[in-house]
Amino acid sequence: MATGGVVSDLDKGDVLGPVEYTLSPFVVREYSHAVEMHHPCFQGREGDLVMPPTLIHLDKLRLYKHACPGGTGPSARIHFEYNVEVFEPVRVGDRLSVRGEITDRYQKNGRDYVVLQMELTNVATGRLVVRYVDRVILAYRSAEKAA
Repeated sequence: MATGGVVSDLDKGDVLGPVEYTLSPFVVREYSHAVEMHHPCFQGREGDLVMPPTLIHLDKLRLYKHACPGGTGPSARIHFEYNVEVFEPVRVGDRLSVRGEITDRYQKNGRDYVVLQMELTNVATGRLVVRYVDRVILAYRSAEKAA
């Protein structure tokens, strides 16, 4: 178990969170602006704003900060694959709980891979609103150097 350490030490079975927070209009608008999602539901009136599906990436960082206070570790991660399922809209002002689990860590071609599965739940209703699976490469090096 690597929780409490650094992100690059996370291992299969490690549980991150849960962490609770309230979705703010500032986060929705700023994130949406940064990724050029200019639709009214992301940048319009405060009462109409919903969470963009890819905003779940910020929840990953929230979990990393909470579970791994030592930071990222000695090497950078390459985020190369993810899948997000949104089951219902997440609205500004919703109280949310995010939890993650490292479901796999393996080596392929001399590179370490980590798979994180996260679930975002609406605290008021208890319903699962977003499921997310993320795959990263740790300590990336070229295939020639890995051999």
